[in-house]
Amino acid sequence: MADPAAAADHDTGSRPWLAFAACAAIWGTTFLAISIGNDALAPVWASAVRLVLASALLFLWCLIRRIPLPRGEALKASLWFGALNFGLNMPLLYWGEARAPSGLSAVMFSTVPLTTSLLARAFGMEELQPRRVLGAVIALGGVALLFSGSLTGKLSFPGLAAVFASATIAAVGSTMYKRGPRQSAIAANAVACAVGAAFALTGSLLLHESHALPPTAAAWFPLIYLTLAGSLGAFVIYTWLVNHWPLSRASYLGVVVPLIAMFAGTLVRHEPVTASILGGSALVLAGLVTGMR
Repeated sequence: MADPAAAADHDTGSRPWLAFAACAAIWGTTFLAISIGNDALAPVWASAVRLVLASALLFLWCLIRRIPLPRGEALKASLWFGALNFGLNMPLLYWGEARAPSGLSAVMFSTVPLTTSLLARAFGMEELQPRRVLGAVIALGGVALLFSGSLTGKLSFPGLAAVFASATIAAVGSTMYKRGPRQSAIAANAVACAVGAAFALTGSLLLHESHALPPTAAAWFPLIYLTLAGSLGAFVIYTWLVNHWPLSRASYLGVVVPLIAMFAGTLVRHEPVTASILGGSALVLAGLVTGMR
């Protein structure tokens, strides 16, 4: 049975929908920014630098605004979120995207809504609603069709496994955060980014990556954008959303983000809009209508 306390956190107003749209819009462009940034920096090192910058800015924000840092169960939830969503998910995503075709990476990441629905049921937080599962499957098929034209090329099974593991770990991290008490999204992310930075720095050292900083101002842009828009923007908004919506509904960001990423890439690279893109987009939207009601 669903947890009544969790159900009480569900906000039926317009703010969660606006938060969902903002996260989707930002994260839809961060996939492209990660891809561009990987041309200048080693992938896990890039995620570490991003998290160090984000953590410092968030702690400064808490200090200026006198926002208390999490304690007790709230701290535990933030630590879980940081270790899983930042410490493991982010380096795996950076590393996997540097090796796997972008289309297959998007399909792997689109498994998040289905995984999250199963996890929410396993933890007794939500009932397993057939329409949510059906919507997730339809949307996943839509993403596969959307990227069908870019599913060819040299396959990297370690890269694909890393992206799939990243998506699954992100779903677990969000679930663990949702289980904790409602808290400041800013303070939670300050702690989470610090934890994630420690993980990423350790991983980068173990992989013997180059630790050079971006050589030019243009090379700094993806890193700064990912820090400000991705970490200080989307992740703060997302943690707020998780505390105000059913987790299985919020997880549909996993299929909306690749859709936006596809169109962002199309606009930047001036690629034609094909029948598979239109058909895949229609399926994703059908999945959203089915599963997010």
